[in-house]
Amino acid sequence: MSDATPGRRATPDRGAATAAGRAARRPEARGRAQPPPEAPAPVTVARPLYVTGLVAALWCIGIGLAVLTTITLIGWIAAPRTAFGDGMSGVFRTAVNFWLVSHHAGFSYGQGRVGLLPLGVLVLPGVMLYRGGGWMIRVAGLPHRPRAAVMRVAVALATPYAALAALLALAASSPQVRPSAGQALVACFLVAVIAGGLGAARAVVAAQVAAEAKGRRVRSGLGALLRLLPDRPRSLVIGVSGALAVLLGSGAVLVGASLAVNMGDADHLYDMLAPGVVGGALLLLVELAFLPNAVIWGMAYAIGPGFSVGSGTSVSPTGVVLDLVPAFPPLAALPEPGPAPAVSLLALAAPFLAGAVGGVLTIRSMPTPVSEGAPLWGFTSGALTGAVAALLTVLSGGPLGDGRMATMGPSAWQVGLLAALEVGISAAIAAWAANALILRRAARPPAETRAPARKRASRRAAKKAAGKAVDKAAGKDTVKPKKRGRNVAAPVPLSAPVPAEVEVEVEEKAPEPRPAPRPPHAPDPLQFEEAEPVLGPRRPRRRPAPPPDLPEEPSEPEPEPAHDVLEGHILDEPVDVPPPREDPERIETRGGAIYVLREDPERDD
Repeated sequence: MSDATPGRRATPDRGAATAAGRAARRPEARGRAQPPPEAPAPVTVARPLYVTGLVAALWCIGIGLAVLTTITLIGWIAAPRTAFGDGMSGVFRTAVNFWLVSHHAGFSYGQGRVGLLPLGVLVLPGVMLYRGGGWMIRVAGLPHRPRAAVMRVAVALATPYAALAALLALAASSPQVRPSAGQALVACFLVAVIAGGLGAARAVVAAQVAAEAKGRRVRSGLGALLRLLPDRPRSLVIGVSGALAVLLGSGAVLVGASLAVNMGDADHLYDMLAPGVVGGALLLLVELAFLPNAVIWGMAYAIGPGFSVGSGTSVSPTGVVLDLVPAFPPLAALPEPGPAPAVSLLALAAPFLAGAVGGVLTIRSMPTPVSEGAPLWGFTSGALTGAVAALLTVLSGGPLGDGRMATMGPSAWQVGLLAALEVGISAAIAAWAANALILRRAARPPAETRAPARKRASRRAAKKAAGKAVDKAAGKDTVKPKKRGRNVAAPVPLSAPVPAEVEVEVEEKAPEPRPAPRPPHAPDPLQFEEAEPVLGPRRPRRRPAPPPDLPEEPSEPEPEPAHDVLEGHILDEPVDVPPPREDPERIETRGGAIYVLREDPERDD
């Protein structure tokens, strides 16, 4: 029996030989290569989304617990065993408690409740959930509605993840340490929704960018996630991110500078603890895990309210009031009791700088310029920055037992309120200024921006015209050069010599003269003809000078007619007829008009 493809019935060798013989007997099959049979496409069965979410949640929890169990086991071997429990069951309970703490889920012990948890350990579950959300989107394929698909994936991943975390909190509970199952449920759900949603959105954007790139390798980082947001919310997210970056940067600078100044006190505390090699490595990991908390406390100092290290203490720009503090090396960066250091007061300018950056980024990332609403958008970004700052202060602080250590960290409402006012007002002013500048540039006509170029072009044209005039006067002419390797400028030979008798004058073309007015009997149809005056003032006519006197010749007397003749009639009696006047009709030109002057004979009444 021949090899069979999965999912198909095997074909016996006899049938294959018969088919081959039939193909060989066909004339058209001779000499023609037969194409190889196509491999069947793999059949993929789409799993339901909640099943995929359960698988991803199990992988994330398993990897996180494996890492923390390994670290706890190393500490159990190196340190006193009473700190990590008795036996392997105690090590597992301690690892589960550490895993819940990494999600910011507190626990209780004999002396009170612990809520001051390191934010740095959020990196481990955050990375695992981020990868899990991206894997779920890749399994489901590129969705047609990416935003709705991202939300479904985040919820499908967070629901089983939070349920398993609550079960683990109940299983790891002991008389000494009692993790809160309710807090574990809420905290793990929020962490899974945020981290898994970001991973799913990142995978969607990467697929869209790869589809647009058509095979080219492109990079799409976390900044590409903004493509899934609408235009206006995207501008607010960019502005808030810029303002928070400035605030957190100022807090990091404060913490770093204070640690550098008080490095001797930190070394002294480290020598007092004497953790050893393995304990020193674990202590370093704990210090790095609490570093984000210290940066947020420095941000609270820059905003103004500051923070407290126990009940009745305060570390703020208005003054430093301290009591006994825990023997933890990073706490050596705290200033001495009394007035705040003068150098640290420079950090008070950080909120206003953050507002300016946030307002400008908000307006510049707007899809269309706004006029009256620019300060409102800037203040909105500042208010959102204050809300995020308040949330960060809640996560960075908490109780560290009962009694004096019940108050640790900054006040959330004070930090949020002052940040909203300081950042919001400066962001509103900066947004208004940036928007006015954008509108001014948009309203500027393009002719003003191109004025220098037009002046240069006019000067170049004037120089070229002057050169042509000089060449023409000298009797030379050239051919204009053509671009990109075409005909080059070459002199044109002069024509045959002109005889001396013929004078050739090259004159510039003068404007055509206006045609002269036509005679009065044929006036221009476009001109008005003035009425002909019947009587008009008569100018004295200049008579020519009389000819010189000549000798008179005797003339014969003319015979007088026997009868008078008037207009062809013979009159019997003589009638007195006035002699005809000289020049009975004449033409004069006055002011460009032609006048015809006539004189009628006088009539007797």
